[in-house]
Amino acid sequence: MPVPITLIVLPLVAPVVSHLGFDLVWFTVLFAVCLQTSFLTPPVGFALFYLKGVAPSPIDVPTIYRGVVPFIGLQGAGIALIFVWPDLVTWLPEMAYGN
Repeated sequence: MPVPITLIVLPLVAPVVSHLGFDLVWFTVLFAVCLQTSFLTPPVGFALFYLKGVAPSPIDVPTIYRGVVPFIGLQGAGIALIFVWPDLVTWLPEMAYGN
């Protein structure tokens, strides 16, 4: 599912993001982490439904939802860090490929 979303949205949004002066590497990583978070959160939460498919029968969907809450919090903290400090994302590519 992330490939179609990426192929449709990024070509439309990337020129605007670039024109506004944001780093495209930073924006792409932020976009990817947000997509990853969307797989853990209701109402869709594809990863939750996959987990329900392989979990033993006594484990129900509300139990799985409660179990992912700490991970959603960690994802939110990661998104906040990436948003506030873009250098966390851009430092390694700058070291590897130069500026």
